[in-house]
Order: sequence, then C-alpha cells, then structure tokens
Amino acid sequence: MKIADGFDGAVLGVGRRCSQPDLVVYSYEKCVAVLEAQGLSHEDALEHMEFNVVGAWMGDETPIFVHEMSLDELLQRAE
Repeated sequence: MKIADGFDGAVLGVGRRCSQPDLVVYSYEKCVAVLEAQGLSHEDALEHMEFNVVGAWMGDETPIFVHEMSLDELLQRAE
C-alpha cells in the first residue's frame, strides 16, 4: 500500500475491492486541514490537494481521498 506523506492524521483506514490491492483511504477534509495547519490558506490547500495530492497517480496502489458525507448528501449529489 502506498502512503501519502504528511497526512498520517487523515487516515480513515483501508479500502478493499475484489481482486484488487488494498488501498489506504484518507479523509479529503482532514488532509485539507493538515495543509491549513502548515500555513496554507483554505483556497491554496484545496488547490494543492487537487493538483499535487489527488492528481498524483502512483500506480495501482494510489491512495483514495474520500469526501465524507451522509447517504442523504450522497443521493442529493447524484441527482
């Protein structure tokens, strides 16, 4: 499993899929908070997450960054 450096406090756990390697799962919001704690503005932290973290392909074991939400929020987003 590949680890995203500097985001240890944002780990939610391990994601599993049939016949695929296990993946480390991170809270997107907690990752943003880590970047903000390092001095980035909220906007800069979001930009950094999108281009340098979520946008970084590290092969089949690339971590997953989850936007935590309720089922109702998920269903509304899917509409």
